[in-house]
Amino acid sequence: MFHQPAAKGKPDNAIGYKSKLGIFMFIIYAVIYAGFVVVNVARPTLMEKHFIFGLNIAVVYGFGLIVFALILALIYNHLCTMREKHPAQNGAKGGHK
Repeated sequence: MFHQPAAKGKPDNAIGYKSKLGIFMFIIYAVIYAGFVVVNVARPTLMEKHFIFGLNIAVVYGFGLIVFALILALIYNHLCTMREKHPAQNGAKGGHK
């Protein structure tokens, strides 16, 4: 296999938007995850209760966190792709602030 240098891409004019969006989404996820941790520490017996389809709250909440992370990733990808295609959208002037 022949290796070549990485192709040079265009400058990313949406870097500021991507950073702010990523931090915002991380904070949302961290708050929801912190709720999971707090419930496990403060009231661990609550997690044993059956919630839906015979699954306990711990399992439903845990899988919910995983699914929520995947949904956030898809939303992030969509929003960043839209910003890259249309940098003037929503007041963006290109470049980061």
